[in-house]
Amino acid sequence: MFEFENKYKNIGLVAGIDEAGRGPLAGPVVCACVIMPLEEDKIIQGIDDSKKLTPKKREYLFSKIKEVALAYSIVEVSERTIDEINILQATKLGMKKALESLDIVPKTVLIDAVKIDTQINQIPIIKGDSLSYNIASASILAKVYRDNLMKNFAIQYPNYHFDKHKGYGTKEHILLLKQYGKCPIHRESFIKNFI
Repeated sequence: MFEFENKYKNIGLVAGIDEAGRGPLAGPVVCACVIMPLEEDKIIQGIDDSKKLTPKKREYLFSKIKEVALAYSIVEVSERTIDEINILQATKLGMKKALESLDIVPKTVLIDAVKIDTQINQIPIIKGDSLSYNIASASILAKVYRDNLMKNFAIQYPNYHFDKHKGYGTKEHILLLKQYGKCPIHRESFIKNFI
């Protein structure tokens, strides 16, 4: 979990970037960037790829990361932007904005699987959320933030049960989409095959 951090920390601060919500049919993609302290006494135990953690554990770590982080930012890229520029470009845009929104400029940024437009030394890592402490921390920030967003959308658009499936294309979600049609947070480019 610290192999990449240990490799680059002597140059200066290391950040991690990840996203949540590339695949859903509804809602924004959320990108998070974080610089975690790497001193032994400040390491948070239990940090892992957000998909491997229970919702309760993620919520706990979300608060802890925000408390301990040297700097962090969370950015939403709307479903309209996703439709306009495609999900990969929207993800890269969100990651770039998240990096630029940090209060501190890192020397190196570790990114889950993609490259972005930045002058900062960047290291794309396949399955980075399982291999890097900073990327895993960013994945938790992005996931919990987005899940909470989708719970709020469930109140706003109760027909779609966004609190259950978080906008992903589950059987239930697709049935509700066919029944009620789209709502303002659906991604047109993602749902055209379903309605």
